[in-house]
Amino acid sequence: MKFLQPPNWTRPKGYANGVMAKGCMVFLSGMVGWNSHSQFDARDFAGQVRQALNNIVEVLAEANAQPEHIARMTWYVVDKQEYLNSTQEIGAAYREIIGRHYPAMTVVEVSGLVESEARVEIEVTAVVPE
Repeated sequence: MKFLQPPNWTRPKGYANGVMAKGCMVFLSGMVGWNSHSQFDARDFAGQVRQALNNIVEVLAEANAQPEHIARMTWYVVDKQEYLNSTQEIGAAYREIIGRHYPAMTVVEVSGLVESEARVEIEVTAVVPE
């Protein structure tokens, strides 16, 4: 993977402006913060992010993919302020589960998610080198 950073741009914190990758593409549906039985153990935002990230890693493993193969993530959040208030906890969980790999990333505030208890849904595209 090559991270795209124009030399005259300020380096982003926690994400990349762009990623170029070659290999087998893996697309994950939006992952919410429920467990393997489709039940929400966590009601708080950071707890649901932690579970969603764990879910992402577990599904990636089915394609022999690792967190460092993630090329982009799209986070859908139901409350932007809740996201902003949880950034320290989110960052700690992210580094623990994904590591210090920061792909292209977008965060979008939405009016709601299909799973009414969900606070966040994370979509992932990964590229596994051939």
